[in-house]
Amino acid sequence: MDRFRLSLSDAEKSYLKDLVLLSITSRLTGRGPATPPPPQTDLPQRELGAFVTLNREGRLRGCIGNIIGQGPLYETVWRMARAAAFEDPRFPPLTQAELDGLAIEISILGPIEPCPDPELVEVGRHGLIMRQGARQGLLLPQVPVEWGWDRKQFLAQTCRKAGLPANAWRDPTTQLYWFEAVFF
Repeated sequence: MDRFRLSLSDAEKSYLKDLVLLSITSRLTGRGPATPPPPQTDLPQRELGAFVTLNREGRLRGCIGNIIGQGPLYETVWRMARAAAFEDPRFPPLTQAELDGLAIEISILGPIEPCPDPELVEVGRHGLIMRQGARQGLLLPQVPVEWGWDRKQFLAQTCRKAGLPANAWRDPTTQLYWFEAVFF
């Protein structure tokens, strides 16, 4: 797997983070744009997958994404911001009072490819998708670093995220995919 490289300027990263907040705020208040304002730079127009992660007081508050983009990157980020804030089934919809202190992280995904060998998975570089039948789980590359997992723990936790036994990654009927991401 070649390294996924995506060059975003500080201004483009700032625009995307501001876009997340604008998307959430306009939905909460019913005021503001219904669609995202286009970027003032040459932000990549490629259709890339993106996840928006919301944290509050150091704890996860919502995380939703698309593994494959649908439209320009900024439009995907706009939609995923609203999904993370209001549609993550693990949490109630975000409230106005929770906006203060909301930490935003955006992950932009590179191409998704079958992983040829679990031994090649690098913690901190690769994100994983584990799939078996109708069950599927995804963990972003930064997750095992945040939790201090090694490669085998990362594989096991991705299985658990899919609702599978921890050792399902060893099962030949389990499909393992990997990807890289840029996150900020």
